[in-house]
Amino acid sequence: MVSTGVPYTARIIARALRSTACTLQRSTVRLFCCLISCCLFFSASPLFASDEILDYGRIATIDLLMERAISSNLIAGGVVVIGNHNGILSSTARGRLNARPDAPLLDGQTIFDLASLTKVIATAPAVMKLLDEGRISLLDPLTLWFPEFKGSELENVTIIHLLTHTSGLADFDMSTDETMKIAVIRAAAEKDRPRPGSSFHYADINFILLGELVHRVSGRTLDVFCREEIYTPLAVPETMFLPTPNLANRIAPTLGGDGGTVQDRNARRLGSVAGHAGLFSSAQDLARFARLMLAGGALDGKRILSEQAVKQMTTPFSCRNGTVVRGLGWDMDSPFSAPKGKLFSDASFGHTGYSGSSIWIDPKQDLFVVLLTNRLDYRHIRQFNKLRSDISTIAAAEFRTSGDERGSTVAPELARISSDLHQNVAARKAPVVSHRIRLVAAVSKHTKAYRQYAKKGGKNHRHKSYGRTRRA
Repeated sequence: MVSTGVPYTARIIARALRSTACTLQRSTVRLFCCLISCCLFFSASPLFASDEILDYGRIATIDLLMERAISSNLIAGGVVVIGNHNGILSSTARGRLNARPDAPLLDGQTIFDLASLTKVIATAPAVMKLLDEGRISLLDPLTLWFPEFKGSELENVTIIHLLTHTSGLADFDMSTDETMKIAVIRAAAEKDRPRPGSSFHYADINFILLGELVHRVSGRTLDVFCREEIYTPLAVPETMFLPTPNLANRIAPTLGGDGGTVQDRNARRLGSVAGHAGLFSSAQDLARFARLMLAGGALDGKRILSEQAVKQMTTPFSCRNGTVVRGLGWDMDSPFSAPKGKLFSDASFGHTGYSGSSIWIDPKQDLFVVLLTNRLDYRHIRQFNKLRSDISTIAAAEFRTSGDERGSTVAPELARISSDLHQNVAARKAPVVSHRIRLVAAVSKHTKAYRQYAKKGGKNHRHKSYGRTRRA
């Protein structure tokens, strides 16, 4: 009994070891497949050292929103950064530098044309810097710095009217040979405009004049003043006017333009340096600027703006009987406030850019969202604004401070966004997106199914379906 028992036990142990080895081998293969799957389906470019694996779970819905916008040709790609005054909480990059399938992938250092974000990232802080130094007053009449306005209908316009878009001035197209001096003369000659301070009318000319104001007061052009007084001390090297040609392969071109060429026509005709448009930047740099605003004008031990200046910039000014609320340069609640989403507080502020950029900052919840996209579709404005709004809503839902008054609306808003995504997936003839989060083995199974399906549809249909299979 004893002599036969030992070999029997050994055989059992050996069999168990072989079984365990096979199980471990299969588990290893499965784990490897899982890792490959994550790389395939969550291939957001690494933006910052603070990114963690948990971020993928938190921004999965944002990834789906971005992928939907790419598949519907709303954008070629985009970058989203969410953070607070301490740093970045989450980030993702989807899509490519342009619409070509072989274009480089976007990442956190990709440079974008900011369009009207120029107003709040360059011009407004430059004006507030001059205010900090006591060189101007918000109540200065424009005639103090622009004698061209003396005797005109708009001679009572003040600096604060320009900052809040309540000057009464209206935009006009500039000719190819127009200089800033001619533009100022044309603005001063406008007739039959609303009385300054009586109404809100968003107009680029307000910030074109403010950009020239910085030049006339400081003796430095807007680009030089911002570089020396704001961007260099803030350590944002990718924020600039007039990007050099060697950066062209890192700049997302706007529709119909080249990388580094300003999209706004009037800005180009003013030499690509203007108070309303012309600035370029990256998501990483804008995150630092947002942190600067949340920290009261100082970052990493360097003070750029006084706390008083930041408070003045973000103090609400009501217009149109309270239906529009603006800060100094910043938007707070208006028809342009799509990036505010549904969960940012009334103390929040931000701005949008025509090229597909936006930033929204909430000091009450200590949160900001930066969205930079390479916009392709300029017709479906509501669809694009919905993308901005939904991304901010998800960010606020995931990273909001506990106990805020909007907590009861979080679940309904997330349910609405989720429902919209599911309806969009269900409406597609080939729901590739719905299988994207499965493992590689599952994708392989569906790929085979698509190939069989393609063989039944004829030559042309087979080619189209195979293209979808390759993307899967």
